[in-house]
Parts: sequence; C-alpha cells; structure tokens
Amino acid sequence: MSDIRVRVGQKNTIKVVSSIGGESILTLSELLDINADPANLQNGMVLVYNADSGKWDATLDLTPGNVQNLDINGGNF
Repeated sequence: MSDIRVRVGQKNTIKVVSSIGGESILTLSELLDINADPANLQNGMVLVYNADSGKWDATLDLTPGNVQNLDINGGNF
C-alpha cells in the first residue's frame, strides 16, 4: 500500500492507513483485556475497568465490589 499524502496548510503530511491483519472478525470476549463470558452476557451490561486484574469486566454494576460509590462528571456546558 502506498502512502497517502495529505496537504494541511503549508505542510505536507503523510496519512498512515492501518488495519488488523487477516480477515477474521473478533468478538468482544476474544479481546485479551476484557472479561466477558459470552454465555453470561445480558442486556444492559457495561464494561467497567478492574484495576486489580488490569482488565475490563462486563457487568451490570457500575461500582462492583465493596465500595458502592460512583461520581459521574458530565463536564461543563
């Protein structure tokens, strides 16, 4: 594949096109940093980062564990 040249203002830049090699399609549970058992997935589940395991867990609880405390900062508008 050749480089695609893009002109931005007065500078020439190179746009790098990348993709995952092969033609296979991965499911969410096949990713190495996600704990999502396909047999136990349910509607409404979200991915929550687990610092102990270093992975994302599919869960119905936004605050799993003993501390049920959640602060959501939606930004300023």
